[in-house]
Amino acid sequence: MIQFDRVSKRYPGGYEALSDVSFLIEAGEMVFLTGHSGAGKSTLMKLVALLERTSRGQVIVDGRNLAGVKRSGIPQHRRKIGIIFQDHKLLHDRTVFDNVALPLVVAGIGHSEARRRVRAALDKVGLLDKERLFPVVLSGGEQQRVGIARAVVNKPPLLIADEPTGNLDPALSVEIMKLFGLFNQVGVTVLIASHDHRLIRRLGKRHLMLDHGRLSDRPLHGDGETFDG
Repeated sequence: MIQFDRVSKRYPGGYEALSDVSFLIEAGEMVFLTGHSGAGKSTLMKLVALLERTSRGQVIVDGRNLAGVKRSGIPQHRRKIGIIFQDHKLLHDRTVFDNVALPLVVAGIGHSEARRRVRAALDKVGLLDKERLFPVVLSGGEQQRVGIARAVVNKPPLLIADEPTGNLDPALSVEIMKLFGLFNQVGVTVLIASHDHRLIRRLGKRHLMLDHGRLSDRPLHGDGETFDG
């Protein structure tokens, strides 16, 4: 589903965020990406979503080399990916329902089908009874679940999440990770960037660790130790 082949990313000014990174994530896997602050996690996610382009090497997603995707093809590529951010990126002047429906509106999905999909997505994350509320009245965990519902409403084969539990307490973090696990169980490929080593160890999934832009084979730190990512 995701393959990096000797990928490097150098930003203007000479800073190299990723250097010679290679890995393969199979379809249907749930994998964690971890590393210190500035290790390159967010850059890697941006390359998958075509928010950035590689400087060297190849990124292949769902069998397609992203180097061959023209600017006009980027929206179609992103419709196949559910993207979840740490800060939710919700529209606070729109209801929960309208926030989740936004990708369907952009894709031109009809009203009745969009309504069915939005309600199904909200039901999956336990927020169907809050569809008419505005995000400002929701808790942080609820806002993150709205973001997840929006990411999965198009039924993408791939979910990527950049520090989705970074602002949540441990109990809420576990709840959010369980949601990702449920989507993974029905065949969705999931890649999550997280600095919470204890939670990653608890879930027992494969992890990739970045160290100053390179993949590292160092083990995760012991239980209870985390650091900013």
